[in-house]
Amino acid sequence: MGNRGSVAASQPLAAIAGMEMLWAGGSAVDAAIATAIALTVVEPISNGIGADAFALVWDGKLHGLNASGKSPQKLTLEQFTGLNAVPKYDWRAVTVPGAVSAWRSLWERWGRLPFEKLFAPAIRYAEEGFPVSPQIALGWQRLEKNYLSLTGKEFEPFKQVFFPNHKAPVAGEIWHSLAHAQTLREIAASGGESFYRGNIAQRIADFAADTGGYLTKEDLAAHKAEWVQPISTNYRDLTVWEIPPNTQGIATLIALNILSGFELSRYQRESTESYHLQIEALKLAFADLHKHIADDRFLQIPVEHLLSLNYAAERRALITEQAIALAEPGLPKGGTVYLAAADGDLMVSFIQSNFTGFGSGILPAGTGIALQNRGYGFSLESGHPNQFAPSKRSMHTIIPGFLTKGNQAIGPFGVMGGAMQPQGHLQVVVNLADYGLNPQAAIDAPRWQFVSDSTVFLEQTVAQEIAQGLIQRGHNIHQTPDAFFGRSQIISKQNQVFIAATESRADGLALAW
Repeated sequence: MGNRGSVAASQPLAAIAGMEMLWAGGSAVDAAIATAIALTVVEPISNGIGADAFALVWDGKLHGLNASGKSPQKLTLEQFTGLNAVPKYDWRAVTVPGAVSAWRSLWERWGRLPFEKLFAPAIRYAEEGFPVSPQIALGWQRLEKNYLSLTGKEFEPFKQVFFPNHKAPVAGEIWHSLAHAQTLREIAASGGESFYRGNIAQRIADFAADTGGYLTKEDLAAHKAEWVQPISTNYRDLTVWEIPPNTQGIATLIALNILSGFELSRYQRESTESYHLQIEALKLAFADLHKHIADDRFLQIPVEHLLSLNYAAERRALITEQAIALAEPGLPKGGTVYLAAADGDLMVSFIQSNFTGFGSGILPAGTGIALQNRGYGFSLESGHPNQFAPSKRSMHTIIPGFLTKGNQAIGPFGVMGGAMQPQGHLQVVVNLADYGLNPQAAIDAPRWQFVSDSTVFLEQTVAQEIAQGLIQRGHNIHQTPDAFFGRSQIISKQNQVFIAATESRADGLALAW
């Protein structure tokens, strides 16, 4: 707790980088950007310089930033002939990275410190090295087989940087990347211009041309982060905010609208009834998500219709005492970082991601830039609004969240991790609004994850009587230590005090002063 400022992130060194900016007189936006840049170094299994990003910023009003990139102009649907899905580790999955444009756009509007100063902690970590933290080391080791098995010259520079000696680092091992530091210095000195219209852009384009890629200098130069109007719904006494499509944030809002017709608080939080209703509402929201959501220029059903209370009532009527068998699959476990920052004037909800782990496994030689594989989020189904097309944004999993009450900011929150993200948002909001949990308890509480059909994963901390009750209602329940339930951060402003929290599912650190 503190009353001047706060930062919460999934890796301690990154959170400290953010606090360095606040202590230097910077704004919460300066702190958020410095934290995000540091995370590209200290948590590379989830994000990087070649990531995408989204943000929600409160300055008395809520503003949304969509910095996701589009697919290459020269990559056409014909190049996916015979495939049922976009290949995960492949140039065809690479879209224009948007994270650098997010850093610049946010700083131009709310930054106080020099842009280059925001890069200093990350450059220090990359040059001098840092001890890999335990959860990140574990994730790195789990990804070892996936990436070391990749063949082709496009993957070699990536493996040399992130798997030196053909293995992942262990917890406490010092890791560094001089190429990463050099690239960050160039981005800082050029205000991000080199990445999209200068030397770095040329190096990315040349590497793509040399290794069978599709990304060009023209694709990079055409990219621009976009300011968007956040979408919201009222749930109990809170207003819950998300970024509009192309993200999956709308799924949280649809599920909350469905749940609003049930008096959840009449059931204990740890009860079969409460779990069942939340799971069923989320399933129906996911069905809408995977059927309708895409780049907003390609939507066929208006967002307003999907968020209408009349539509929620129609969907709610489908919920019974038994589980709905829904074949809509969630997207895969993602590689994402979420962070929150606040000061007396600003509150920031920021998310950044390479998508699946390190992303595509492609790194332009000598740059340290692991390129994301956001194109993997496209559908190849004919006529689907999210079907691949050139110069199009894919449906995105990463979603920053924000809470207000009576037109006053409560604060930023997020739960990173692929298809777990809207499910995590839903559960955190229910914990706060229906069960009155404090911010720390709200993100620590046991979680569930809908997978597909009737399959639901439960954390091992969920009581057996709840698991058995859900099985009796037709849910296919799995409790396994290997399941993934996201990682969360939150900052809540109460009576002019910032309450910041992170959780034990990550290596995170929450700080306030």
